[in-house]
Amino acid sequence: MQSKHLILVLVIMVLYGSSYPVGKLGIDTIPPLLFTSLRLGLIFLAFLPFFRFRLPDKKLFKPLVGFSLAMGIGTYVTMYYALEQLSIVAPIIIGAQLSIPFGLMLSLIFLGEDISIKRWILIFLSFIGIIIIAYDPRIIDDKFGLLLVIVMAFFYALSNLMARVLKEVDTATLNGWHGLIAFIPVTVLTLIIEGNPLNYLLPINGIAIFTILHTALIVSAIGHAGMFYLYKFYPISNVLPFYSLFPIFGLILAFIMFSETLSVQEVVGGILILGSVFLLHRENKKNNS
Repeated sequence: MQSKHLILVLVIMVLYGSSYPVGKLGIDTIPPLLFTSLRLGLIFLAFLPFFRFRLPDKKLFKPLVGFSLAMGIGTYVTMYYALEQLSIVAPIIIGAQLSIPFGLMLSLIFLGEDISIKRWILIFLSFIGIIIIAYDPRIIDDKFGLLLVIVMAFFYALSNLMARVLKEVDTATLNGWHGLIAFIPVTVLTLIIEGNPLNYLLPINGIAIFTILHTALIVSAIGHAGMFYLYKFYPISNVLPFYSLFPIFGLILAFIMFSETLSVQEVVGGILILGSVFLLHRENKKNNS
């Protein structure tokens, strides 16, 4: 991976890590579906001046719809329900790493991407690090919340796969349509399940406004758009291992914001994840040289 792309992916991982603790602040005031609807609406508005309803090639429209629903409903909605369900952020930050093995399995099945044995071993070791962290007693208590996290990770991996298929579509068009397509069904669900949005929006406070702007304009507009940009240059198997980094940033931020202390499991697992990612980067660099 080129140096400029490596810097970009590290910045993105910091943004991804921040999305969970910051989202936890917002979800205490705004219910999950409405939070998702506002995020998607802002994504659409942020990219509207750049894509102006420009349609991609007809053959890519179905994957675009699939991507939009997998990300907007499958990922965002389950993420915010998990944030509402679980009392601490760490399980969600850690469980999101399941997108790595899910992504690899999907890329093997649908894209036929080749993954060397050495990479498999290193990815396996990073997953072992996640398992070690998962033995933190605070994580095992809420099975439904953990199930939501697993579903979120699967749909995030699926959306990344579809983003790879959509690499011919420019970033603005991809994100603009994603925001609009997913916004419509999520907003309908919001009205049906959560009722009148004004009941939550009229008494909204500054912290909630900040969290919505952060997730939509910083995490999505910069983070997700940057990641989809990287998929135009690298296969999923080269990019996904870096996802093992964002739990470290997220756990540090969760400690700063909520005083969530790092357990022995989190420290040991975090070291194993970081070491595996470093070796994966060296392996990828060697293969691309």
